Amino acid sequence: MAAPKSDDKNKSKEKDDKESEKATVQYLMETIENLQKQNELLRHDLLKSKRTPAGKIGFILLAIGALTLVGSVVNTSTVLAFIGLGLTFWGALFLFARPIKFVRSTVLDSTAISSYTTIDRMIQDLDYKGKPIYIPPYPKEAYLPEYLKGLKETIVFIPAEDVVAMPTIEEMAKKQFFLKNPKGICIAPPGYGLIDLLEKELKTEFTQISMDRLCSDLPTIIVSNLELAKEFEINQENGLVHVKIAGSVYMDLYSSEQGFKSIHTIGSPLTSAIACALAKTTGKLVTIVKDAVSPDLRTIEVWYRVLEV
Repeated sequence: MAAPKSDDKNKSKEKDDKESEKATVQYLMETIENLQKQNELLRHDLLKSKRTPAGKIGFILLAIGALTLVGSVVNTSTVLAFIGLGLTFWGALFLFARPIKFVRSTVLDSTAISSYTTIDRMIQDLDYKGKPIYIPPYPKEAYLPEYLKGLKETIVFIPAEDVVAMPTIEEMAKKQFFLKNPKGICIAPPGYGLIDLLEKELKTEFTQISMDRLCSDLPTIIVSNLELAKEFEINQENGLVHVKIAGSVYMDLYSSEQGFKSIHTIGSPLTSAIACALAKTTGKLVTIVKDAVSPDLRTIEVWYRVLEV
């Protein structure tokens, strides 16, 4: 008589697990939808900031200046010549010295908080113990059948167990969130948007360059071009890639007040983008081995491992 009760308990447990999984998926979908709305609002604000009248003013001043210079030649007027030169100078200045809109680092942190809160809750609720693994995409120009188009995006696989077992190509191409063999989840990396920006500054894909060029060009792009950090160093040592960042715009995400656990395994938007760059350049799996953050949060060191699997 004890067997039926045991079966009923197992069925009840399976039912509860399925309902819990459905609730988790629903929560994640709602969170993703909210994040997409926030991204659209930010994109709208960025487009508004780009609609500056400086270009129109520059053309108007140049046109008036040119007409004034022509008038000075016709009338042999020195005064008109000086006025025309002045207007032409200011017109050129408005055209080539357009204002750039900067975003405060606190705003960048605020937009990232919801993502890390969601990732932390996911890993905790699912009780996943595996280390996140960055999976490189295929180059954009590479031909792939329609059912494998999903392989052209960098993804992060978080396994349920702390073992290096990767999902099949077919599973990754389906863009599924939950994977069964091996058990785990696939998410977009926090540095997904930033990696595109880095490639635009590089003027090529990371899949098309060598490790040596990555190590030589990345500091200039991050520090001088995009001003994402005050200092940046990247070196290969003892089979690892060591990155040292000083004055990162995302350093507040590492504060004890935030208390994010996933940021140490999946990385901040900047360190995540570096992991994506390493994966794309080497064409291999990449994982964050460890990180070290100074007490004042101003210096962040991260060690990456390129997996030979």
